[in-house]
Amino acid sequence: MNYYLYDKFNRKTSKMKYVGAHVSASGGVENAPLNAHRIGAKAFALFTKNQRQWFSKPLTGENIDKFKMNCEKYGYLPAQILPHDSYLINLGHPEEEGLSKSRKAFLDEMQRCEQLGLDRLNFHPGSHLKKISEEESLLIIAESINRSLDQTKGVTAVIENTAGQGTNLGYTFEQIGFIIDHVDDKERVGVCIDTCHAFTAGYDLKSPEGYEEAFNKFDKIMGFSYLKGMHLNDSKKALATRIDRHEMIGEGFLGIDVFKRIMNDPRFDNIPIILETPDDSRWEEEIRMLYAMIK
Repeated sequence: MNYYLYDKFNRKTSKMKYVGAHVSASGGVENAPLNAHRIGAKAFALFTKNQRQWFSKPLTGENIDKFKMNCEKYGYLPAQILPHDSYLINLGHPEEEGLSKSRKAFLDEMQRCEQLGLDRLNFHPGSHLKKISEEESLLIIAESINRSLDQTKGVTAVIENTAGQGTNLGYTFEQIGFIIDHVDDKERVGVCIDTCHAFTAGYDLKSPEGYEEAFNKFDKIMGFSYLKGMHLNDSKKALATRIDRHEMIGEGFLGIDVFKRIMNDPRFDNIPIILETPDDSRWEEEIRMLYAMIK
């Protein structure tokens, strides 16, 4: 196993945890690295556009230049940044109009990442809306990814596991593996694991045995080479409830021990580990707490 990576100055650096949060980009994407730095984050997530709108005005040259300058100033490399697409997008939409709109919006999101020099885009795979079978929708998701990869360069499509709420797909590792199997460019597809989603989807990360079983299954089905990011969230809901409700670290049904295991597990080194817990005023405290868990 390679325990080192090379930074942009070609210096060999030991593996480490990059912990941060999904910070605001209000006023322009260039503000996201500033907001991350203020809370002591070594990684961050952001929306590159308004996540509640289908389309937004293009990034300006000034936005792009200032974003890159601020990332360099505060030491954020692409491997420490996990942009998230709009929640409106459904790449598995069963109807042509909704699918076309989603694919167009997703391509725009991928192109924004390309402009910003970012190497990954995190997204929820999609929903079948009870109008087609799960497998049909999963195949549509894979084709949606293929279309965007064909029209962009250098950006990996990072599939986030879901809680399986409603008709959302991607709540099992098998479903995500099925999508990956049908993506043509395996070098540009990856996975983000959300701890709350995994737990409420039925993976018992809380117990040491369940933790090992879940991540051994992930490794068997996809392999850790596909892991491009992680969302650390406790859960307001119990195991296998298929309900997506995030809680502060250590204050939900997952408890504190799973996060201690993650922070000391080398399989989760050198990827952006992002808090999406509900109280952003406590993110700085949570980041310090997570780093203090490292033995």
